[in-house]
Amino acid sequence: MLPQMAPLTSSLAFVAVLLLCFSFSVNPQPYNYPTASAPASWTNSPSLLHNFTYDGGEIVRSVLLQLNSTQGMSFATGFYCFPPCKSFFLSIYIVYASNHDEGYASYYPPQVIWSANRARPVSENATLQLTSKDGLTLHDNDGTQVWSTSGLNIPVDGISITESGNLVLFDKNNFTIWQSFDHPTDCLVMGQTLDLGMKIIANSSSTDLAESQLYLTLLDDGLYGFVNFDPPLMYYFSLFENYYYPNRTKDESIFIEFMNGSLTMFHWSSEFYVPNVIFTFPPAKSIQYMRLESDGHLRLYEFDEYSIWTMVADLFHIDNCDYPTVCGNYGICKNNGHCFCPAGTLGKYFQPVDNQQPELGCYTITNITCQDVNNHLLLDLNNVSYFDNVDNVVLNTTDKESCKKACLRDCKCKAALFQSHDGNASIGKCLTLPEVFSFKNQHVAYSSTYIKVQTTPSPPASSKVRLGVILGSTLGTLFFMITLTGIYIVCLRRREEEEDEEIIEQLQGMPTRFTFEELRLATENFSKKLGEGGFGTVFDGWWGDKRIAVKRLDNVGHGNKDFLAEVETIGSIHHINLVRLIGFCADKLNRLLVYEYMCNGSLDQWIYCKDGRVPLDWTNRFKIITDIAKGLCYLHEECRQKIVHFDIKPENILLDEKLNAKVSDFGLSKLIDRDISTVMTKMRGTPGYLAPEWLTAMVTEKVDVYSFGVVVMEIISGRRNLDYSQAEETRHLIKLLEEKYESNALSDLIDKNLGDVELYKKDIVNVMELAMWCLQWDSTRRPSMLIVVKVLEGVMEVETSLNYNFVSSIPMIANLPSVVDQSAPFPASVLSGPR
Repeated sequence: MLPQMAPLTSSLAFVAVLLLCFSFSVNPQPYNYPTASAPASWTNSPSLLHNFTYDGGEIVRSVLLQLNSTQGMSFATGFYCFPPCKSFFLSIYIVYASNHDEGYASYYPPQVIWSANRARPVSENATLQLTSKDGLTLHDNDGTQVWSTSGLNIPVDGISITESGNLVLFDKNNFTIWQSFDHPTDCLVMGQTLDLGMKIIANSSSTDLAESQLYLTLLDDGLYGFVNFDPPLMYYFSLFENYYYPNRTKDESIFIEFMNGSLTMFHWSSEFYVPNVIFTFPPAKSIQYMRLESDGHLRLYEFDEYSIWTMVADLFHIDNCDYPTVCGNYGICKNNGHCFCPAGTLGKYFQPVDNQQPELGCYTITNITCQDVNNHLLLDLNNVSYFDNVDNVVLNTTDKESCKKACLRDCKCKAALFQSHDGNASIGKCLTLPEVFSFKNQHVAYSSTYIKVQTTPSPPASSKVRLGVILGSTLGTLFFMITLTGIYIVCLRRREEEEDEEIIEQLQGMPTRFTFEELRLATENFSKKLGEGGFGTVFDGWWGDKRIAVKRLDNVGHGNKDFLAEVETIGSIHHINLVRLIGFCADKLNRLLVYEYMCNGSLDQWIYCKDGRVPLDWTNRFKIITDIAKGLCYLHEECRQKIVHFDIKPENILLDEKLNAKVSDFGLSKLIDRDISTVMTKMRGTPGYLAPEWLTAMVTEKVDVYSFGVVVMEIISGRRNLDYSQAEETRHLIKLLEEKYESNALSDLIDKNLGDVELYKKDIVNVMELAMWCLQWDSTRRPSMLIVVKVLEGVMEVETSLNYNFVSSIPMIANLPSVVDQSAPFPASVLSGPR
């Protein structure tokens, strides 16, 4: 009997192994599942179809898998994590998944080639949603949106993973709407292209998918590797032979493609593309991919005939010492990769991170602090240069001593490079570094390298000497004060400037600091005005090849600490729906803020149809409402401290080239610790957008929710909340909203410029009901911005038991002082207060 039972036992064992390895759900789908239709939703949990743990501890939970039965190695997309698997990334990866030998899959670790949420991993039970309107969105288990394919203007019909590893969203005609190939991370796969200006950015390490400072990009004349400093520092380049094409027309293009056996650049010439091979390498025998790695190398990998991942080629043919991280921070590279710390500094200023692994670099024995700038010292490194030659960076000319002083004055400066033109120290180029990577032991003519160290203060003097010094200093100070009374004001101003410098040095994470002269030149002497508000004027400008908006603040001769603290806060927040602060200027009494330029201006120009603009359709209006909500949700929910904007209105919502909305102008914002429910502050904001609780001055972030509700109604109606050009009975939009609700005629408020709204009428009314929820008199009954976002995304419904008496705030607004222009902020005397 036993021999007859053997086949059955074998079959059962095979099924058991199959279930163990791939954890199929109760109702398994076909093993090859490359496509899904909208709507769809996946939860990051072991219930996903292809849930597998590898020998190294990695876990993949696939939502799509494109089976490649001939090669075994297949492309899939889903949730991926490194051991010990506390957080997950939405990734595309290569896995072993054939119809045979599944039991050996654990030997072949997954190879991640793309990740959506590199900077923000998610937890167990995070959700991935596919909808017709928004495409793909990733939410953490608390409902916070982490990533999305935003800006889609065409309804999504489905999603697929292709045989080449491209994640594609397509419409009902199978036309590609969005694809991962257009948003590379650190890898290229065969058939993928890299267009002009696109980047692949290395991971921080082999186990950390966050972006590092190393990136590879295609420019007009070649392929370049950079370190993302300001300005970027180049460590690799491959120029195209006999080719430079900076004056293309919009119909002409340049791109590089990962082909079988080469990485080739193509440029358009008359009627066809002309190839120019950059790298050649062995043709593929199976799946290949190339990765820009955390050490700066661009390496080509292949799954070989021995069933292991093998490096086929290291594509950058440069000396090891030319890589920025070859010897870690402060390490000096010598003889093609041997590393050591700066000579003569061991035990005094620097120590190796690990004596057994010199490539890990060096660390400073005494940390460089901004509180002890008098003990900063620059060491001259003889015959040492940086991985980047100063010739490759466009810098202002200066002299050597000024270059060194600039580094000593700037607390963030860790090293200075000076290169003269002909050995004359009185003129040359200076580069100061806020972070130090690897140096190389190499003599560069007319070049000097200096690194900053912190020296140990001198021992204290004896008591008698100290007493004499104190007495002498006191008498000298008294005499000095008496004799210089006549120039007290000048000294006071100088003191204020010095205090500003100390404040700036002590603040962490500050954005780029500009001089007033630099911004004067960038704006052509402040000649092109973009707009004007209660706190300053915004000017158009250019910084290099980047267009910027420069806001010059008025009447800020005091409050410098507040200004710099605000710069530090705004500079540290980054969100797709917040206007990015690029830099600032604190130069004597000049206070300027430098923002990214938003080419479509402010929202008021679109919803009130200023300058003859074409009215927005409902799809764009709804997207703008959602963008504003997401930006405010980030400020309220996701920052270390809650940031209350206090001045949400259409003029402070800016639109980019794709009409993506971004919240701007944080001039009135206030930080609130998360353990504090309310704060007391003087009234600030704009008439027509102020919540009723301003009568008590005890406010929360819900004042922004109220203002958001007003803005939503303005977007839907296409008019201002307070419009004195209207008849008296229709002058107040929110009062009119109450009347229309009571008469069951909300649709009367919909902007006539939307045309035939019957198709969207139900959706528009739903959003109006959300706005009414935000306009509740009692702030505790208003939703949080997180709930608002969930309602807009269709995850939650609007509260039904609401108070529809909205007009109580109108008398309060009408009696406010100094209200002349309903679109302008209050005078500074009304708005001043603690931040």
